[in-house]
Amino acid sequence: MNQGSSRSMQLQVDSESWAYKVPFRVSRGAESALDVVVVTLTDSDGHVGRGEAAGVDYDGETVPLLCAQIEAVRPAIERGLAPGGAAPDGPASGFAALAALLPPGGARNAVDCALWDLTAKQRRTTAWELAGLTNPRRLTTSVTLGIDTDEAVAAGARHYAGWPLIKVKVDGERHLDAVRLVHAACSGAGLIVDPNQAWSCELLNRLAPEMQSLGVVLIEQPVARGEDETLRGYSGSIRLAADESVADRAGLRAVKDLYQVVNVKLDKTGGLTEALALARDARALGLHVMVGCMAGTSLAMAPGMVVGQLAEFVDLDGPLLHREDREHGIEYDRGVMRLPSRALWG
Repeated sequence: MNQGSSRSMQLQVDSESWAYKVPFRVSRGAESALDVVVVTLTDSDGHVGRGEAAGVDYDGETVPLLCAQIEAVRPAIERGLAPGGAAPDGPASGFAALAALLPPGGARNAVDCALWDLTAKQRRTTAWELAGLTNPRRLTTSVTLGIDTDEAVAAGARHYAGWPLIKVKVDGERHLDAVRLVHAACSGAGLIVDPNQAWSCELLNRLAPEMQSLGVVLIEQPVARGEDETLRGYSGSIRLAADESVADRAGLRAVKDLYQVVNVKLDKTGGLTEALALARDARALGLHVMVGCMAGTSLAMAPGMVVGQLAEFVDLDGPLLHREDREHGIEYDRGVMRLPSRALWG
């Protein structure tokens, strides 16, 4: 911890709503907009750090709840926390202090990412360097097609023809038809299929052979959280990614023999600090890493790109789903993400 990081600071908490281009539907339901909380930290020297979070909806997190959680610890935050970016190989004192104040989830994510941004500016460096990641690279993200009519899915697939990686949302009834439509329009793309817990292992085994022939390279969280043990009966060869079943490092060992990939999301882990630790621990166990998102703006994607340096699969397409993005937003070129500008974050 440097002297600047321990100074008192001013906390601002804002709630925002970002409209989708079209209603975004997954197996749990549909939304027309994404609500987020934005934390802004300003130190006594005028340095400003920001963090955005949407929370974990399937765990009951809402933006009003996130705001209330942050407000409840406002005095401790404004007294000053040592940020967690100082120790790339494990949680630093600042993360431990923040973890004692807030549980894993969106509230801690917003504050943690704001602290990373603030510390980078205080130390006149970058979040990448704070994380021990030199020479960060551009990332290639998937782009997501939500559950929709045949016509809408086909039109969406045609729009993204030529992109290297496409994610297809499915449910328990609508699955192969949607994947067939996307493959027909984007035969050269790798496909990620995401049932969001809507399948059984029996259905997975029935679908996997044709899914593989249609270019599917990864299936996310096919079965419900808590039913992961049924995957010991999985007979396919497409890799499986644990999403809802793993929030942070505490859940890692329970799934390490059932999945080959772990989807790391900052809203689940409670920020960039724990996300990096989870990614590194997963890799140490021989698992591959996917970095995902809760469909936020570029302000939420930027810290995800730090974790993305350790990932084989990247799913940071949130800004592509919205009608508008933030000023100084991340630039995308057929899925290739340029590194965020200093004016945005980190």
